[in-house]
Amino acid sequence: MQLFVGLGNPGSQYQNHRHNVGFMAVEAIAREHGFGPFRAKFGGLLSEGSIGGEKVLILKPQTYMNHSGDAVQQACQFYKIAPEDVTVFYDELDLAPGKVRIKRGGGNGGHNGLRSIDPQIGTAYRRVRIGIGHPGAKELVNHHVLGDFAKADAEWLEPLLETLARNADLVVKGDDNGLMNKLALVLGSEPVKTEKAPPKAQSHIRQARAAKPQVKMPESGPMADMLRKMFGK
Repeated sequence: MQLFVGLGNPGSQYQNHRHNVGFMAVEAIAREHGFGPFRAKFGGLLSEGSIGGEKVLILKPQTYMNHSGDAVQQACQFYKIAPEDVTVFYDELDLAPGKVRIKRGGGNGGHNGLRSIDPQIGTAYRRVRIGIGHPGAKELVNHHVLGDFAKADAEWLEPLLETLARNADLVVKGDDNGLMNKLALVLGSEPVKTEKAPPKAQSHIRQARAAKPQVKMPESGPMADMLRKMFGK
């Protein structure tokens, strides 16, 4: 059994906030894999289902971000789920919008949700970090994080959530590289272009094409006339 945790704040006024992208991710997974309805339990909303033949619980703590660890600890204790079988989905300021990184362990990076979880279950759980970008100045962070996604963000947010949901079996299997590759195909790859020679090489090519044979021609006579016709001199 595995536990997927989405981090966010409860209430309709927060549902479109960047800080709630963790909720959005696990909701997309639940929809894609036909999970049961969310019900109140452990100070959160819990849904049960199966992914890749393994039972998975999805939890959305309803204790507000700063106390997310309370619900996670209760669920882990009740179902006897080890930290290694917990995956937490959350927003990451230090990643560009649409970028995703996956890791186990490490610090909380200043994220209040992780800061609450770490003392409760340890740090061995997997983290799926979903980039929301940094506003550029410290004083703008709260407004950015606790603000709604812009309409333009839908261009990367929707395919990201769809790809995460469709490939949630890779999370269950622990195939982090496989999931990263799937996301890169959808979000991170550049259009295929015909390769061009480097600028320096292009310069040499142009020079070679433009170059004319360097022939010392006689200044007058029949031979001079013939060579002028051949080489345009």
